[in-house]
Amino acid sequence: MPLLRGAFNGLLIGANTLLAFALMVPPALLKLLVPVEGVRTGCDRLLNRLAGGWVVVNNAWIARACPVPWQIRGIEGLNPRGWYLVSSNHQSWVDILVLQRSFHGRIPFLKFFLKRELIWVPFIGLAWWALDFPFMRRGRGSGRGDFATTRRSCEKFKRVPTAVINFVEGTRFTAAKHAAQSSSYRHLLEPRSGGLGVALAAMGEQFEAMLDVTIVYPEGTPSFWTLLCGRMGAVTVDVRRRAIPPHLLGGDPSGDKARRQHIRKWIEAQWKDKDRLIQGLLASHRGARR
Repeated sequence: MPLLRGAFNGLLIGANTLLAFALMVPPALLKLLVPVEGVRTGCDRLLNRLAGGWVVVNNAWIARACPVPWQIRGIEGLNPRGWYLVSSNHQSWVDILVLQRSFHGRIPFLKFFLKRELIWVPFIGLAWWALDFPFMRRGRGSGRGDFATTRRSCEKFKRVPTAVINFVEGTRFTAAKHAAQSSSYRHLLEPRSGGLGVALAAMGEQFEAMLDVTIVYPEGTPSFWTLLCGRMGAVTVDVRRRAIPPHLLGGDPSGDKARRQHIRKWIEAQWKDKDRLIQGLLASHRGARR
């Protein structure tokens, strides 16, 4: 039964994605071919609604496949038509669906920083482009030129309410990566502030707040297949609203070492709190099971 359920849910999310993509093609083409501000803003609103519908369908099958209640706290009083910078730890591709389910209807559709190569992924790459997901290069050769490109992408978000999320670790947490880094945190990789610095530089003054998100899987990090098969256990999502210090806004972090250091110190303080929080949540879960 779990295998059949996994295959069925895989087909469902595939069909949902193809349908959403097909509906996005007309407004995406209109947005591309008609460079008029009012037209593009209308297209952006429609594209975001279609993406929201995609999330609704995904949330429905997740609720049926994984009946174990999720503990989600700290999402009260958020503005569904506001602008937010979202920062989260990252352990699995499942994190994305968890975040979308946790925030749907409470903040705007989440936009992720993506590697530039992902724009070529069939179907989804075009949808990401149409939704103005910011694409970034990584590694050598990325610098001021890439910052300018990403900044232009982020500035598009000023047209419609947006939530920009950045996985500060830059990659998914694994024991091997943790050991290779000799990370100073027990449950996290070392934070990277590059993408977050770009977002703060491009539209920091427009953000109402940062939403500092901690995702914990007390029974072990699930794979995407585990989720499809309905075998995912408990999930805890802790959201903390943080004011963004004014001195971190604006500027060009790629050419300002002092600004980069300030941003890094701000994130490192959050990471210390997050590491302690994860340890406490895991300990509480183990105690409750005894």
